[in-house]
Amino acid sequence: MTQLKLRSSQWIVDADNNIIIGEGRAKILEHIDQTGSMNQAAKLMKMSYKAVWSKIKATEEHMNTCIVHTDRKEGSRLSQEGRDLLEKYKLLKAQCLSADDKIFSGIFR
Repeated sequence: MTQLKLRSSQWIVDADNNIIIGEGRAKILEHIDQTGSMNQAAKLMKMSYKAVWSKIKATEEHMNTCIVHTDRKEGSRLSQEGRDLLEKYKLLKAQCLSADDKIFSGIFR
């Protein structure tokens, strides 16, 4: 029999089903944190700057808070809210994947 495995994804959405954060936005935030640049994050994601900026702005609007500070001289950096959102998402994802693996193993042994 072919070996099966589970692939699952998590998205955090608001009451209107607007995406707050998922795999893509988490990667964007990680790249901004690592590079200090929204432009560099866009290049690493193989996305346009406008697409990255739009996703960040949409999350900020839906959450009514700033998650990325931008400055022409200092570049881009995560706000405390952005850092908290990213860390909580990573923790949620790890716990969800662990629970998913246990459930999957129990059903598809």
